[in-house]
Amino acid sequence: MTEIIDNRAHRIRVLKGIIQRLHESQGAAPPEEVKAQLKALVRHTDATEIAAMEQELIAEGMPVDEVRAMCNLHAEVLQEILVEPPGIETLPGHPLDTFHRENEAIQVQAAEMRAAVDVVRRRPGPEELAAALDRWRRAYQELMDVEKHYQRKENLLFARLEKYGITGPSRVMWAKDDEIRQLLKRVGRIIARDDLTLDELVELIDTTADPALDEIEGMVFKEEQILLPMAAATLTDDDWADIWRDAPEYGWCLVEPGEEYQPPEAASPPPAAEIPAERSIVFPTGALTPEQIRGLLTALPVDLTFVDADDRVRYFSEGAGRIFARSKTILGRKVQHCHPPGSVHVVQKIVDDFREGKRDHAEFWIEFRGRFVHIRYFPVRDGAGTYLGTLEVTQDLTPLRALSGERRLLDDEA
Repeated sequence: MTEIIDNRAHRIRVLKGIIQRLHESQGAAPPEEVKAQLKALVRHTDATEIAAMEQELIAEGMPVDEVRAMCNLHAEVLQEILVEPPGIETLPGHPLDTFHRENEAIQVQAAEMRAAVDVVRRRPGPEELAAALDRWRRAYQELMDVEKHYQRKENLLFARLEKYGITGPSRVMWAKDDEIRQLLKRVGRIIARDDLTLDELVELIDTTADPALDEIEGMVFKEEQILLPMAAATLTDDDWADIWRDAPEYGWCLVEPGEEYQPPEAASPPPAAEIPAERSIVFPTGALTPEQIRGLLTALPVDLTFVDADDRVRYFSEGAGRIFARSKTILGRKVQHCHPPGSVHVVQKIVDDFREGKRDHAEFWIEFRGRFVHIRYFPVRDGAGTYLGTLEVTQDLTPLRALSGERRLLDDEA
């Protein structure tokens, strides 16, 4: 055991072996010797080593879905071993502090929803049942705020960790986040119905509401014990400053951030370079200054994102009221890391087809927060036909679909 304690690489290998044995148990209680070995190892293991273990399993060919499934097994064993999360000292308003306070609030609402469904499970009389259902709906609406927490984690925190080669958490945790999203949607469909018998409602609690709450609480544990300590040990003050600046784009989950933390002055973004007004970029059909190009792209009634030939995000437009939030932390990030694991194969297929000249566009349309959203992808090529990258164009078509008849005058002329 001394060799394991003193050698990080050896610890990671042993940890992988333990987790694989837990996985092989297929949900049965893990052998006591495996639990004892894990307990001894955890005393000398930090969060980065757990992440490295997951990353190695993926690199060796284990599907992300399998690693995700294993995640609950080893987290369950770790919960028996780790009582208090490692302390992280930060000022109120620091992104770590905000993530932590949000997790506390998420746990409160999860407990509130669990208490409500427990009342329903007891099959109470009509008045108590109505009150319990109302309590359940209120707690559910509060928990739906978790989307903001997950989006900041996925788009800001994961992006920074990937700078240091830490990609395991983004692939495994994002898949778990999507699993929670789907479970919460199912819960929402249940509580929106008024045609269920009490027996049907209790059965759906067992199969849907309880698993959703288990996964939400499990994710809080994984963040507090693994992700956030690893981020605290890895990211620099400048990284946290970038996350702090971009966070308002996604909003806050259940709590407002404190105000004591301010990013270091050195981390402030440099002022934009002065560009002489006379320096224009000449196109075959005219010439524009960089400032004019920026204004033109911002004025377009669509959201643009450009991914270069190396699959890295290089640009997104700054128009008001973007449909999908974007932050500068995605710039330079692999596009495959900017999407949920469940849809990466679709992104990869589009990019590969564009690169190989197999298609000249791809399009999708979805209902999103009450809007009808049209998403199109186009290959970008130079004059010789060489692939330069992919352009994503997103547009809210809701007002256009509502048009009818004709209008030939300005609003103020009508």
